[in-house]
Amino acid sequence: MRSLRSRPGRRALLDGLLTFSASHHAIRADKVLTAAGMTTRLVPGPKDLSPNCGTAVRFEHDRRDLALEVLSAKNVEIDSVMEYRPRTDQWEAASRPRRWRRSR
Repeated sequence: MRSLRSRPGRRALLDGLLTFSASHHAIRADKVLTAAGMTTRLVPGPKDLSPNCGTAVRFEHDRRDLALEVLSAKNVEIDSVMEYRPRTDQWEAASRPRRWRRSR
């Protein structure tokens, strides 16, 4: 099996998303992938993609095959694997409430 370590001098791009049928599967997947040397992050699971579980795991999508191989070897149940693309339409800035200013 090839090494799962991130390439030196390069920040991991967490552009993959693993969803699960239960939160304990997500936590276990995070631990297994981290122990194998992959960079991961537990995140809230998108309800429209996986209504069963409130937790998902972000990982490097270009290393998907290796991640799936490791998770399969450790019998971790996965609901789905997809590419994660963050929103770029400035939705956060638009949804913040404006500061109230007192008029004189």
